[in-house]
Amino acid sequence: MTEAAIQFSASAAPVEASFEPAQGMRSLRVLARLLDYPTQELQDACGELIEILNAESRLGAGLKLSLMEWCQRLHEGELLELQAEYVAMFDKGRATSLLLFEHVHGESRDRGQAMVDLMAEYSAAGFELDARELPDHLPVFLEYLSMCEEAEIGRWLGEIRHILALLTARLEERGADHALVPLSLLALIGAEGDVEEHRPQVKKEAPDNTPEALDAVWEEEAVRFSATSDEDCALQSAEGRRLAERKKAVHSDPVKIMPSAWSASPSSTVADR
Repeated sequence: MTEAAIQFSASAAPVEASFEPAQGMRSLRVLARLLDYPTQELQDACGELIEILNAESRLGAGLKLSLMEWCQRLHEGELLELQAEYVAMFDKGRATSLLLFEHVHGESRDRGQAMVDLMAEYSAAGFELDARELPDHLPVFLEYLSMCEEAEIGRWLGEIRHILALLTARLEERGADHALVPLSLLALIGAEGDVEEHRPQVKKEAPDNTPEALDAVWEEEAVRFSATSDEDCALQSAEGRRLAERKKAVHSDPVKIMPSAWSASPSSTVADR
C-alpha cells in the first residue's frame, strides 16, 4: 500500500469496500476488524477502513477522526508490538474480555442459556458461526449486526449498552485505543454518557492482569479431583466451560440486561442519531 492510500481528510470521497453487506452498516464490520488480533492483512486494509469510517454519517466528526487516526497508527505500527499489546489487553484477565456475557455471568454456567438464545437469533437470521468462535464474542456479534436493518441494530445495542459502557471505561482506564469501538457503538444510540457512571467503579478495581491475579485465577480453576464426570472436569477451566456450554445448553434464567433506549422511541433509527 502506498503512503497516499492511507491518508484521510474530512472531504475524502468514500470508495466501495470488497466486503459490503447487502444491508445494514459497513462501519460495524470495520469496528469488528479493529477488535481483531493484528495481522499484516489488517494493516494492509487500513486505508479501506479509513474510507468507510469517513463515509459513516452516523458518527460525530471527533469520534470518526479518533478512529481514523487509530487506523493510521495500526497501519504504521510494528506488527509484533501491536500483537503483544493485544495479547496483554485481551488475553490476560477478564476485565476487558471481548466475550459480552462474561461481563454479566463471568465463567459461571449461567452464560449457557444466554449464548443459546443468541445462537438462536443468529440461526434465524441465517448467520453461520465459525466453530472456533463463541456467539458472544464482540467482533462476531458486530459481524451479525452488520447484516441487520437499522432498527434491529438499535435494539441490540440498546440491550447491551451497559456492557459496552463498562468495557469502554475499563479500556479507557488502560489507555487502549480499543475503547473507541464500544464508545462508537454507544454513540450510535446516543448513549456515550453511560460511560461516566462506570468510571468511579473502574478506578477502584484491582488489576486482574498481573501475574499474582492470574495465578489466583488458575488456582480457582484447578481441577477438582472429586469430579464425577468428564464434563465436570472440563468445566474447571475457562475454555472447558465455554466448550461445554456450546455443546450442551445449561438451563438457567436468560441474561437480564438494560432495556433498549430505543424502545422508548419506536420510530428512532440509527440514522436519526
